[in-house]
Amino acid sequence: MTTEPSPGFNDATIAARGGWAPDFVTRPSAPPIYMTTAFDIEDLGQLEDITTGAQTGYIYTRDGNPNHEAFAADIAALEGAELGVVTASGMGAITALLMATLKAGDHVVAGRVLYGRTGQLLNHLAASFGIEVTFVDIADLTAVQTAIKSTTKLCIAESLSNPLVEVTDLPGLARVLGDVPLLVDNTFATPCLLKPITHGATYVWHSASKYLNGHGDVMLGVLVGPRLAMRKVRAMSSLYGLNSNPFESWLGSRGLRTLPLRMERVSKTAQSVANALSQHRVIERVYYPGLPTHLTFELAQRLLPHGCGGMLAFDLAGGRTAVDHFFRKLGETIPFSPTLADARTTLSYPAGTSHKFITAAERAAYGIGDGLVRLSIGLEDAGDLIRELQQALVQ
Repeated sequence: MTTEPSPGFNDATIAARGGWAPDFVTRPSAPPIYMTTAFDIEDLGQLEDITTGAQTGYIYTRDGNPNHEAFAADIAALEGAELGVVTASGMGAITALLMATLKAGDHVVAGRVLYGRTGQLLNHLAASFGIEVTFVDIADLTAVQTAIKSTTKLCIAESLSNPLVEVTDLPGLARVLGDVPLLVDNTFATPCLLKPITHGATYVWHSASKYLNGHGDVMLGVLVGPRLAMRKVRAMSSLYGLNSNPFESWLGSRGLRTLPLRMERVSKTAQSVANALSQHRVIERVYYPGLPTHLTFELAQRLLPHGCGGMLAFDLAGGRTAVDHFFRKLGETIPFSPTLADARTTLSYPAGTSHKFITAAERAAYGIGDGLVRLSIGLEDAGDLIRELQQALVQ
């Protein structure tokens, strides 16, 4: 419904109430951006209908916006979930879920090797809110089963671990957990390569800043799962102010249009790069689940038949000094950037970025050494990337 100031109004009124086009019936070819803080309501009856769900509508963008709903609905469809919630970041998504489902005294089982900030958040909840957390080797199903208590309300795992790209046995994990809900961070794999819900997961979570958007220009998170739980999560997202803004959600939706093509491309390129790097004399070990030498190669063959994604890591002989020299030689061709899944290839240093918040002893126990480099493969030509990397590795 358009609003047009009546003729003869003062300039101030015309300017304040302007910006509207006349009503039209043709549908836009691309989804519009609903950049509005609030939505005008006709009367108190309509307010009641929208609030109770009797009528579809929106009131305040922190509580909901068409761009939020469009992006979350697309991810829910891709992941095979009932409903989704979009948030301002991946950490916002897991925070909303934890606030919606846990209370003091509840117990969480979590993978020992998780994105560093995920572990940091769980430790904070344990120290400040009375949530008990047990970290286990998620690949050791016996250890997982032993860790489960009567108070266990959630298990947290990654479909592909950060940064060693280990594949989680989701079907086996779900069997061991029984009725305990499983939350899977599917950021590295995306639903194009792996759909955790089909393997027993209850919730799936993404840092949508990464592959779902794919262009390095969005800060966004999304969580999908059962309808009733997602409604509680949405309420917590609004209460804690974790919601995304409409433009970020719109950019996320735009990125999704090319997600299957991008995941196919980066998977093929990453396999080629991993094969090449595994033959280089200054590289001690390459971590990529598409390599037969990888710890979870057989699982990858079973759970990731369409490719293993664009993330890989490798240990560089010479430790931190060698890494710094390597990064400097690459300069701006393959930049050191503490994120992943951009359209361009980037490097990261887990010991100093994603896992800097855990102790050196913990990093060593997880296999994250001072010479570990994480490589996020982009959309460049595979041959060009291999040549640039090999030139930078020459000592």
